[in-house]
Amino acid sequence: MTLVAFVRLRALPCGQPAHPSRATWQHGGVTAATHSTLFPRVPDSADAVLEGLDPEQRAVATALHGPVCVLAGAGTGKTRAITHRIAYGVRAGILQPSSVLAVTFTNRAAGEMRGRLRQLGAVGVQARTFHSAALRQLQYFWPKAVGGTLPRLVDRKIQLVADAAAACRIRLDRGELRDVTAEIEWSKVTQTVPADYTAAADKAGREAPRDPAEIAQLYAAYEDLKRERSVIDFEDVLLLTVAVLQDRHDIAEQVRAQYQHFVVDEYQDVSPLQQRLLELWLGDRENLCVVGDASQTIYSFTGATPDHLLDFRVRHPGATVVKLVRDYRSTPQVVRLANGLLAQAKGRAADHRLELVSQRPAGPEPVFTEYTDEPAEAEGAARRIRELIDSGVPASEIAVLFRTNSQSETYEQALADAGVPYQLRGAERFFDRPEVRNAINALRAAARFGGNDALLDDAPDLPSQVRAVLSGKGWTPQPPAGSGAVRESWESLAALVHLAQDVTAARSGATLADLVVELDERAGAQHAPTVQGVTLASLHAAKGLEWDVVFLVGVAEGMMPITYAKTDEQIEEERRLLYVGVTRAREHLHLSWALARSPGGRPNRRPSRFLTGLRPGSQAVAGRAGAAGAGGVERGSWTAAATAVPGQAPRRRQRTPARCRVCGRTLTDGGEMKLMRCEDCPSDMDEGLYERLREWRGEQARRSGQPDFCVFTEKTLIAIAEAVPDDEHELARIPGVGMRKLRRYGADVLALCAGRDPAQGQDQG
Repeated sequence: MTLVAFVRLRALPCGQPAHPSRATWQHGGVTAATHSTLFPRVPDSADAVLEGLDPEQRAVATALHGPVCVLAGAGTGKTRAITHRIAYGVRAGILQPSSVLAVTFTNRAAGEMRGRLRQLGAVGVQARTFHSAALRQLQYFWPKAVGGTLPRLVDRKIQLVADAAAACRIRLDRGELRDVTAEIEWSKVTQTVPADYTAAADKAGREAPRDPAEIAQLYAAYEDLKRERSVIDFEDVLLLTVAVLQDRHDIAEQVRAQYQHFVVDEYQDVSPLQQRLLELWLGDRENLCVVGDASQTIYSFTGATPDHLLDFRVRHPGATVVKLVRDYRSTPQVVRLANGLLAQAKGRAADHRLELVSQRPAGPEPVFTEYTDEPAEAEGAARRIRELIDSGVPASEIAVLFRTNSQSETYEQALADAGVPYQLRGAERFFDRPEVRNAINALRAAARFGGNDALLDDAPDLPSQVRAVLSGKGWTPQPPAGSGAVRESWESLAALVHLAQDVTAARSGATLADLVVELDERAGAQHAPTVQGVTLASLHAAKGLEWDVVFLVGVAEGMMPITYAKTDEQIEEERRLLYVGVTRAREHLHLSWALARSPGGRPNRRPSRFLTGLRPGSQAVAGRAGAAGAGGVERGSWTAAATAVPGQAPRRRQRTPARCRVCGRTLTDGGEMKLMRCEDCPSDMDEGLYERLREWRGEQARRSGQPDFCVFTEKTLIAIAEAVPDDEHELARIPGVGMRKLRRYGADVLALCAGRDPAQGQDQG
């Protein structure tokens, strides 16, 4: 988008508790992801900032000049390393606080970074999300670049998309509305305009929720509506900032004069649009430090790509590269399973995987459990969680992680039936909840007028004062029965009560005023207090978090990988998603699956292919040789041999025997070769399609007076239901579908695969 394009827009009328640090790095002195901000002790010197760092983390902290790339595995203390790097530079007088901009992807992560920097004495450093940093710049420079005030930012674009659909006379149900909105977001972060959507989506291999031409039409109508109403959306914030910096060199130079040193966390999740903004911030300088892990790339559906991380040393040949592989989070048993998952991975990200090395004492082996159906699986998890809580494990240190949010309800009910408190991750942000806002206002009023409040007469300390104030807002000593909104509201208030206890423990004599200050700081950083309940979360929402005990549920074919993951790239992202789930566990890890969806249902599900060779009783799979390496530091020694280079002649591929597409074993049996997998390896078959194919085959056989197998054998039907071909070329590649049968039955089969009824009475014989 150019500056001229958005000038038109302006012209139109408006219509977890902290884990204590250890004395030395050998003992894993790494701050937990939920590090407390309660009255920290600031290091007394620059050298003191480096205390407790391991050799690789120290190398990151002291590499203050030139491009730096930190490849950091899960649980290796990456946030600790980069915040200590900034703090060391500031405390040593090498970096000016106001000249540093640290960017990440969530408000929670940015708030955590600001909190850690404050603890280390690096006050004044800007730590923001990409969007927050861009919005501040856009608001400041808009009057100078365009004139007037910045158009209103819409909170939710889904209503605008609905209005665009109505204008186009296209009916969208709620699910389609959400999916089309996601397609528009993807288009904008990949800098795709409506006219180019169809070609771009095809090139990216995206499965559009509607006809691509319709989505392009809806996208164009959506953009027209925004211009008519003089509003902008979340993605426009980045697009318009890029436009300003590209078109106004004076403004770009002003920004570059302000910010001279950049740090980017979670660099594997950068979109093309965010990368372009970063390049404009940098200009021709190289004071850039990026940190990421290609094996944790799980947001490609939003436009994120690890290519910027993997190509960093190509763009910056003299970069210092530091690999963090010492895992301080998880036991050797959990780490072994995580490494085993990635050992079977394929693709470019897998070529750069890091082999984690646990720094913790040995713990229990991961537990694998098979259940008859999903309700039994939920009840089994709830029963085990109840036992853990009764044995002394805090509920807040337990999580149940699943692939899709639709799985949550079964576990909510099972936990409620077992009397286990829980919280939903990914729901409304803690400080945005009405009951929390009301409670903080009441605490603020009590802090101001507490001496005249009869409620506080018999409350001698901070925790009892908070309990007294919140008793009028719905808090009771005992939680309400059952689940739902009332229970969630009580859990939110209980979190404030527990925070008051933590504040008192950290600072004897703390007052209500101290608590209100702490709450204000936490609200600004979106650093919610710990809710005393088991966490229920999707795997995507769990990224960046950790617990002592993790239950990974529904780890079955069709759910992990998800049914609609078809391409190799999509399958590998599902593997990485499971890897993220595994690495959330510090000590106890439970993985489970159900053979049927409901009691009495057909038990045709199988455990995820990703667990083959890793769970007891499954055949070992040959893994990839070697990983991208042990931890260490490389200083400007990069060669392009480690990365695919455009124009480089590809190596000749040798013809190989047929191998199982699940476990890799050589296939010799004809039936297995037809399926392209071992008979006992898990199937990703579309069961509904398989049943429709069987019915259709029976009808065809009756018409021709032949046995069913003369139409297609059972193995061929299964192979079709597993492959779900889109066209004749893909159908013809399935063993058992020759040219004769393709001509005779191809149109019917492809219609069934597409979810349509085949032509009635069609017989091309």
